[in-house]
Amino acid sequence: MNRESFEKGLKTRREVLGSDYVDTSIKNADDFNLPLQELVTEYCWNEIWNRPGLDRRTRSIINLAMITALNRPHELKLHVRGAINNGLSKDDIKEVFLQTAIYCGVPAAIDSFRCAKEIFKEMGI
Repeated sequence: MNRESFEKGLKTRREVLGSDYVDTSIKNADDFNLPLQELVTEYCWNEIWNRPGLDRRTRSIINLAMITALNRPHELKLHVRGAINNGLSKDDIKEVFLQTAIYCGVPAAIDSFRCAKEIFKEMGI
C-alpha cells in the first residue's frame, strides 16, 4: 500500500461519503477485510475519484446509474449521500433513476427510488 495515495483517497472518501461512515468502516475492519478497505481507499477514492477528467458531481451521476444497474442497494444508499454531498439535488437523482428505469430495468429503478427516499428522510431533505 502506498501511504500517500491511501491518505489522499481517505480525504476524498471522507468528503464524499462523510467522515463518520468512513471512519467506522476503517475502524471496524479486521485482518480479513482490511486489505479491501485499503485497496478501495487507495485506488477507487484516490486513483479514480481524484482524476482530473470528471468532476465529483459527474462521477456521482455515473455511480448512481451503475449501482442501480448492478442492483446494490447498500452501496446505492451510500452513494445517494455522496451525490447530495457532491451537489446533486433530489430532482437530479430522480432523473438519473428515471433514465436507469429505461436502460437498466424498472425493478432496479424502483429499488433505487426506495433507497433514495430513505436517505432523503434521514438527511432531512
